[in-house]
Amino acid sequence: MNLRQFNRIVEIRTKIISMASFLSGSLYAAVTDQVWSWPLFGLMLAAVLLVDMGTTGFNSYFDFISGTDTRELNREQDKVLVHDGVSPALALGISAVLFSLAGILGIIIAWMTSWTVLAVGAVSMAVGFTYTGGPLPISRTPAGELFAGGFLGSLLFILSYYIQSGSWQLQTLSASLPFLILIAMILTVNNTCDLEADIQAGRKTLSILAGRQASRRIIAAELTVSYLLAGGLIITGMYPFFMLPFLVLSLPFAVREAGIMHARGYSLHTKGASMGSVSKIFLAFSMSFIFGCLVTLAV
Repeated sequence: MNLRQFNRIVEIRTKIISMASFLSGSLYAAVTDQVWSWPLFGLMLAAVLLVDMGTTGFNSYFDFISGTDTRELNREQDKVLVHDGVSPALALGISAVLFSLAGILGIIIAWMTSWTVLAVGAVSMAVGFTYTGGPLPISRTPAGELFAGGFLGSLLFILSYYIQSGSWQLQTLSASLPFLILIAMILTVNNTCDLEADIQAGRKTLSILAGRQASRRIIAAELTVSYLLAGGLIITGMYPFFMLPFLVLSLPFAVREAGIMHARGYSLHTKGASMGSVSKIFLAFSMSFIFGCLVTLAV
């Protein structure tokens, strides 16, 4: 196995999603509580990256051995277990090592903050493993969007806030909701593109139950609700006011990318381009939040 294949197994390019949620939650603590710890930030960054990579590695392994990823149905050359003949056992071993390293960092972070952090981290890793593993993988159910958005969006945002501030507030949950919805949107796009393959693999995703046309409407609704909610959070003072100009600037870009996705259609042939578009939408929103926080801290 070479470096390129390792990167494909853990899908390193997609880690920007978890990194954006982590950074946003950390900066939210700096804005609302005026606290910041570089050692905790560095440890948490490494732990989040390791858990995310390990989760994706487990996904690569279980999707391959379950028959979800096959050469006939999968056109993504990034799937090196399918197209390069990389050993599934190697992907499994890499993922186990990544989770083990994350567990060690989790113990250190918990020792520096609260042992509650270790429990939350353990639950997150368990969900990461059972997302595609175990007797009833979460990814095969209609709850995939909720779990992906809930853990990569809300829980990661709240945990990152807690690591820095040492406290938890109800408004932190509210602040995390647009991230939850947009990450759910990413999964809806993915599952809508994979609809035919997932049906053959025996999955029961939300996109399968709703159908292709309804899934298109769900994607549009997720984008609309996330931006409307963010606007409301700015008005109520839960989001920094300086996020407003960045949010306004990102909205036309997000609408344009969503329009391109809808015109392109959601299929196995268009999956790569559509996943690129929806990831750009999430990053545009995240950068609006991050820049709003940084400007708030600077003035």
